[in-house]
Amino acid sequence: MAIDRGAKLLADAVRGGRASRKESMARPRYQDGSLFVRGKRRKVWILRWREDVLQPNGAVKRVQRAETLGPVSTISRQNARAVLHNRVETENQSQHRPQATMTLSDFVRDEWRTNAALALKKSTVRYYDFQLERHIIPAFGSCSLCELSRVRIESLLSNLKQKGHANGTIRGVRATFSTVLQTAVERGYLDKNAAHGIRIRETGVRREHRFYSPAQIRQLLTELPEPCRTVIQVAVLTGMRIGEILALRWKRVDLLRGTVEVAETFSEGEFGSPKTRSSCRVIPVSSTLRQVLEAHRSASAARTPNDLVFRTRQGTPLSSKNLYNRVLAPACDRIKQPRVSWHSFRHTHATLLTEVGESIKTAQALLGHSDLGTTLNTYAHVIPDSQRRAVERVAGVLFSDVLKLEDSAKNGQVN
Repeated sequence: MAIDRGAKLLADAVRGGRASRKESMARPRYQDGSLFVRGKRRKVWILRWREDVLQPNGAVKRVQRAETLGPVSTISRQNARAVLHNRVETENQSQHRPQATMTLSDFVRDEWRTNAALALKKSTVRYYDFQLERHIIPAFGSCSLCELSRVRIESLLSNLKQKGHANGTIRGVRATFSTVLQTAVERGYLDKNAAHGIRIRETGVRREHRFYSPAQIRQLLTELPEPCRTVIQVAVLTGMRIGEILALRWKRVDLLRGTVEVAETFSEGEFGSPKTRSSCRVIPVSSTLRQVLEAHRSASAARTPNDLVFRTRQGTPLSSKNLYNRVLAPACDRIKQPRVSWHSFRHTHATLLTEVGESIKTAQALLGHSDLGTTLNTYAHVIPDSQRRAVERVAGVLFSDVLKLEDSAKNGQVN
């Protein structure tokens, strides 16, 4: 009779959705976990406990977890028991967020990619998408989010390094991982971001950024037609990015006060906000650049506030790629100098700021960098002539003091 009554209760629970045939009994939330030894020659401690996981359909299911702690010879039972206690404590106190069994591929497709444009620039989304499709999804697409540990991510990065990928690529993969997993944390799928804190050491010879000296800039300008000549002068004399220059409108150029406001950028055929919050800035204009812009405005057919400073005949923005391939690169070849990128003129401006004695903080503000280290490590080039002057100054200070000491000793003035 008791058996029939139990079977009837179970059948009612199944029909009502309160139980399944796979799990006919609800497990209590409180647990002690289990600790045991495995192995014969090399004995190790094994921890085992139960943990809630979040199913793709939103249901929560309790599953068993196991972890190899370490050799019995070096870890006492008391220490092993303490580690196990820490593992199950958050579960017992209901502070542990259920881990997600949704695969990384499904999360990227259904959750991250559909909403990434709300928080990230389109160019950034495209970059992350490239890293996901090229490196991350092929390796971990079928893994559940809760299986993406720091060890697994570091293993992928190490494999990329062994295959000869550049540090920039490896850092990009790490950044992509971190961004996607942080979204999973914010949406309640994970407790923590496994990609946070992964360090990538700089190795090999650091690639030097190419830039032109003042003499090379003057030589290049004589070979450039308009409007490329004025674009280069704006880049060198303000340090603005090429996208910021191509998006510049006359309403943001104040020739009376001598300022240029950076509030917009143009890239990949679209207008957008500047790269970072610090990139939105007002740059003072030198008297030389003011004359250049006044001449350019006088020759321009479109001068209304919303008109672009640099535009095609149709009023659309100039293409940085076309301007480089058709005008700048051939001009570099004609003067028999190495080809430089648009960003090289930004490097030139930063280098000249340090050459004339301006502080790194001033350079940071003018260039619109969020991080002072970026200004210091990437843009503070040193012109060879200034290096020679620097060592001559050091030698002059050192040996002039030495000669003074020797003269004083000869005259008996040294105690």
